[in-house]
Amino acid sequence: MENNSRRKFIQTSLAATAAVTVGNSFIANAIAGEPEAAAFAFKQVPLPFKYADLEPSIDALTNEIHYTKHHATYIKTINELIVTDKIPYKTEKEFFANASKLSAKARNNAGGAWNHNFFWESLKAPSTAAPNGKVADAINASFGSFDKFKAEFTDAATKRFGSGWAWLVKDGSKLKIGSTANQDNPLFDNAEIKGTPLLGLDVWEHAYYLKYQNKRPDYINAWWNVVNWDAVAKRMV
Repeated sequence: MENNSRRKFIQTSLAATAAVTVGNSFIANAIAGEPEAAAFAFKQVPLPFKYADLEPSIDALTNEIHYTKHHATYIKTINELIVTDKIPYKTEKEFFANASKLSAKARNNAGGAWNHNFFWESLKAPSTAAPNGKVADAINASFGSFDKFKAEFTDAATKRFGSGWAWLVKDGSKLKIGSTANQDNPLFDNAEIKGTPLLGLDVWEHAYYLKYQNKRPDYINAWWNVVNWDAVAKRMV
């Protein structure tokens, strides 16, 4: 009987201590003015290759700075904004469906977070020169040939004024090519091109300037050597 009472006392004391600890933590956060944890946060995907794996097409130092500095900053900034701006959206899809309602800072950083995840997963070395199977069939049906597709995509990437992205998207049964400014993407409710993204090319200068300086066309031509066509195929639903 005495042992049971002692055991019950210890359990009650531990529960009370835990409750006080949680309560004190909550009160301390409130006093410090710290916001509650957000229900949703963007995450940076693990880089699916080593920095040097894409050389000579994309150099190791560019990949390292691009991933650890530029992309990481987009992730950090949008997750801070989700809390401080009390952004209510719970998924990436919901974010982009309401992109026009976001501040310019939130819009650009949310896009930058997602776009770069998509970009890294679109790269592979060694890669094949051209796609096959359903990707090749869809490209031929929409553009006439892979060479015509490649020329049109290259043109969209080259002519995007300033910073932005070139995209291949699926719109119904057809594929389309277009570009977006800054960190917009085809999932935005007010994007210049809409559809399911299949392939995206970052044409911001930070993506190529260390190796190619102002020669964006050279960067684009080299990028074709490291396109992950397997990833494109998986995105074709």
